[in-house]
Amino acid sequence: MYIITEGGPKALDLNFTKEVSKRSGEDIQACYQCQKCASGCPIAEYGEIDTNQVLRMIQFGLKDELLKSKAIWVCVGCETCGARCPNGIRIAAVMDALREMAIEEGVAPGEKDIYLFHQCFLDSVKSLGRTHEGSMLMKYKLKSGHLLEDVGVGIKMFLKGKLALFPHSVPSKTEVRRIFDWAKNKKSGN
Repeated sequence: MYIITEGGPKALDLNFTKEVSKRSGEDIQACYQCQKCASGCPIAEYGEIDTNQVLRMIQFGLKDELLKSKAIWVCVGCETCGARCPNGIRIAAVMDALREMAIEEGVAPGEKDIYLFHQCFLDSVKSLGRTHEGSMLMKYKLKSGHLLEDVGVGIKMFLKGKLALFPHSVPSKTEVRRIFDWAKNKKSGN
């Protein structure tokens, strides 16, 4: 099935809403577009689609368009939108489900190098039990080739004590690794 838009016909996936609801554990149909989630989003200016529009696109079955969007990748999972939702929809969980679906289907992220950033973040958490911003960002900068971008900001953050020079691990990092192993086994079907 297709819907006609200004940009031409768009394919609809009529099972998309059910699939996202199942993966995220959220009732997507409960969204009635009050826009409270979008009005509080701290990264709204960086995505091309507001959070309420993401939910509407899911409701309309616009899977292909949404999985290719920048919006699902720039979400930082801060839960501000979910806290504002009068129906208690945890949109961060929805965004996680959408990113997972995009990865599984081999859809290139709408934001260049964002998947690499996510991988560097997760690698840092896996090895230390938490993230060490300095080493994580260095790894990202080296792999992405964006070596000198943000250097000024980084120096300012370091001088203000916002970036630790040396990484600190948490005492329960074996528990964190166990969570990563569990997730890996779950994904592979074991």
